[in-house]
Amino acid sequence: MDVFRTLLETQPLLTLFVTVALGYLVGELSIKGVSLGSGAVLFVGLAIGGWAPKSAPPALLGTLGLLLFLYGIGIQYGEQFFKGLTSADGLKANAAAALGVIGAGFVSIALVPLFGVGLDQSLGMFAGSGTSTASLQAAMAAMKSDGATVGYSVSYPFGVAGPILFLYALSALLKPNIERPPPKLMETAEIALRNPVFIGLTLSDLVKRLPDGVAIAAVRRAHHNQQPADDLVLQPDDVLLATATNPALLREAISLCGELQPGRMTSHREDLDYLRVFASSRLVVGRALRDLHFPDGVVCSVAHVRRGDADMMPRQELILEFGDRVGLLVNRGHLKTMRAYFGDSIKGTAELSFISIGIGAALGLIAGVIPLPIPGVGRMTLGLAALLLVALCLGRQRRFGPLVWTMPLTANLVLRNFGLTIFLAQVGIASGPKFFATVGTTGASFLLYGAVILLALVIITAVCCLWIFRLPFDMAVGVICGATGNPAILAFANRVAPTDRPDVGYAMIFPSMTIVKILFVQIAVVLSGG
Repeated sequence: MDVFRTLLETQPLLTLFVTVALGYLVGELSIKGVSLGSGAVLFVGLAIGGWAPKSAPPALLGTLGLLLFLYGIGIQYGEQFFKGLTSADGLKANAAAALGVIGAGFVSIALVPLFGVGLDQSLGMFAGSGTSTASLQAAMAAMKSDGATVGYSVSYPFGVAGPILFLYALSALLKPNIERPPPKLMETAEIALRNPVFIGLTLSDLVKRLPDGVAIAAVRRAHHNQQPADDLVLQPDDVLLATATNPALLREAISLCGELQPGRMTSHREDLDYLRVFASSRLVVGRALRDLHFPDGVVCSVAHVRRGDADMMPRQELILEFGDRVGLLVNRGHLKTMRAYFGDSIKGTAELSFISIGIGAALGLIAGVIPLPIPGVGRMTLGLAALLLVALCLGRQRRFGPLVWTMPLTANLVLRNFGLTIFLAQVGIASGPKFFATVGTTGASFLLYGAVILLALVIITAVCCLWIFRLPFDMAVGVICGATGNPAILAFANRVAPTDRPDVGYAMIFPSMTIVKILFVQIAVVLSGG
């Protein structure tokens, strides 16, 4: 064993990846449906660090990992975050989560005078109860000690398991009636125009009278399929190829326009054919559909866009991302041209612009060192919180000239999860010795403190969401997940409330609550004179 300990202490990178492997192995263990996931990497790191005290990798590795995690979060959720700041439900969600986070923060600060807990340890428990690694980094940097890691690691289990148990109990108590929505899959209908009200109108006038969510992808006239030009004047017996992701809306469009005549268009593809391509070219990625300029001589229309597992209607403001699968209607003679235009490479699902990442991260780091005056507090820097803010802005912008800020979802997940894992492993190994020394002297008291902080966070957030702001239950559970932060909690929430609202609620407030947690930690340290 001494030989293995010496090996770990002389090869810190080996120690890092051993910690990652063992951490994920432990994180997959499930007890009654609850598992630690990537959080187990921290505990394995603490164990290895306690056993081999000199094995810690350089702290810069941990900072780099957290940078990748925050940058990926900002790029993915930029658009949802800013929508959340302007919509009524988004403002309510952010207010509810902020009250919960700040309330939990004050509970953690109260531990200092009431029970003699160190400020760094109390802030660490605040970060761990909210599973916020960014807050942990802020506390470590502000206090210039690793005491925050001890509090974080002790309260982190409550930060993961506690909200899951709370959501289970809340669902059992309230018994909400939530139906699982049907999958968003594109459906089509060939409709022969019979309604005399629409004869003589232009196609754009007809579309305005159709149910919202129904689009016309093509028109068949005189035995020829053609593109749906807005100024096309409709004639009797025109056949409309209608598309929608909601079957009920499609049935409504059929009854409104005429009668269903399947096969009239799809069996004749000599004029228009269907082509599905991957969006992987920089000519299209980061651009709205209205801004696409097809090659000269090519007449083409976008029938739908598939992102992840969901079909999306071709709204003019829809911005394409790497890896999107785009359904096109185009003449067969132009199929090869359109494949080249869109790129059509499956590699787009993992495409990264390291130029964009480098520039974006550099801008965030520069913003993080600019001192900002805060009344009553003094001048302080945002640190990595500024990086997250910059990434959110870039994620909303999507593209600037030749620079494409967005990343495919798969690549983004890999990047930020790898960064989070590296951060947890490095911090755990470095803090292992002090962790065991502290827990040996505090006993179960820190466990109790972490549970109290967590309860303050989820109870205040839930009360504000459900009874003060009266948000729907499925939206409220997403807000609770975003306030607590761990993706494992969101995965459980999707089982409790099987709609897309938990994801939307999480996306709207997770970035802002990360910033609130970081700022709370920094302000608390400044006001305490630490």
